Amino acid sequence: MATLEELTAAAQTAIDAEKTANGGDGKWAQVNNERREFTDAEYDQAVTDKAANDYDEQENGYSYARAEAYDSVVDQLDLLYHDMTADKGDKTGEWYKAIKAVKDANPKP
Repeated sequence: MATLEELTAAAQTAIDAEKTANGGDGKWAQVNNERREFTDAEYDQAVTDKAANDYDEQENGYSYARAEAYDSVVDQLDLLYHDMTADKGDKTGEWYKAIKAVKDANPKP
């Protein structure tokens, strides 16, 4: 896994490649109905933001993916209820299988 410093260096390279001075399309801001290229300070902030976002995705991406993949709490409780009333007494219920599938598909790093 990359450090924040490594991700910042990668972000700097990516943002620099976008600058019009380097032949890129640039990043633009809309101010008072006028479109202008980012200032140096705005480019610096874009690097910081990209690095922070990439670091957050690296560290927590699995958690975000799991949250999107889980069924709703209502559906999970319904599955759990049916598992409990089926009285199987082991880890073969549908709720367990559904949760395990999401965790297996989105493992912690």
